[in-house]
Formats: sequence, structure tokens, C-alpha cells
Amino acid sequence: MRLVILGGPGAGKGTQAEQLCHRLRIPWISTGEMLIAAIATQADLGKQAASYVEQGELVPDEIMIELIRQRLLLPDTRQGWLLDGYPRTAFQAEELDFLLEDLHQGLDWGIYLNVPDPILMERSLGRSRLDDKPGAIQRRIELFHQRTVPILEYYSPRGRLLEIQGDQSPQQIQQEILQGLKID
Repeated sequence: MRLVILGGPGAGKGTQAEQLCHRLRIPWISTGEMLIAAIATQADLGKQAASYVEQGELVPDEIMIELIRQRLLLPDTRQGWLLDGYPRTAFQAEELDFLLEDLHQGLDWGIYLNVPDPILMERSLGRSRLDDKPGAIQRRIELFHQRTVPILEYYSPRGRLLEIQGDQSPQQIQQEILQGLKID
């Protein structure tokens, strides 16, 4: 199964992705971790991405698309995968479809964890990550609404959007995801 998981910062994407990937035995591809690794290696793409990440801005599409392409070519993705943190714009969703067509793959579902903004802020502040400062978090929430929410309009008419209320317990969210994907 090939999936993307969508939601604002602090929506619980990582928690749900980890559980779902364990259940489905597919790799969890966190674009945040990919970016951190690329920046740490000082590879060309990592150097380009670093300045955007430090400002809490989205990394340009051409950099992300190339990082995703490289990752999806690895052998562990043959049985499926879950992308966490990509796509973040409707353009990226379309580009991902083009990439998957080129790779002879197809996206099964976009899973959207719908969480109210105050809860996103509260959860993000509670994580104590280096980049989780109130100003940066607020900027990421604003960017989420401006750029990511239109992805819902891209996937929904294609019948590939599963919307889950993300302000429930992690167990309830996981159960609703499994039911929506028709997984026993």
C-alpha cells in the first residue's frame, strides 16, 4: 500500500505513521528525517535545503521532489511505503503523481489528520524540539493552511482522501485509519 499522511505540525502524523507502517510492514518515509540526514551529510541537496529548514519555511519543490525520487528508488519501497511530510502543496501532490507514474507506482490514499489549530500549537510546544519555538510553530501552522490544505481539494475528487478527526486518542485515530483503509 502506498500512502501519504497529512496534517498540521503536531497533528500526530509521526505517531500514526509509525504504528501503521509496523502493521502494514512498509517503510515509514519521514521527509523531516530525510532532510535532517541530507543536511547532516552536507550533500548538495542538503546544503540547499538547510537555509529553508532553519527559517521554518518549506523547502523548494524541486529539492523535495528529487529527495523523494531518490528515496522511492530504494529496494525497500517495492511493497509500499508511507510518506510523512510530503506532499505539502497541491503542486507537490501533482508532481508526486507524475513521479509515481514514472516509477510505475500509484498512490492508494492520502490520510488527513484534521486537528484544530490551538491543539496543534499545544502539542508542538510540548515536543521540545529545537525548531519548536512559538513563532516558528505559528508560521508552520499558517503555511499549512495556505499551502497544504489545498491538497485536500486535489485528493478528494480523485477518491483518495481519508479524513480522520485527529483530536482523539491515538488508539481511536489508528482504529479509524485501519477501518478507512479496510485493514483488519
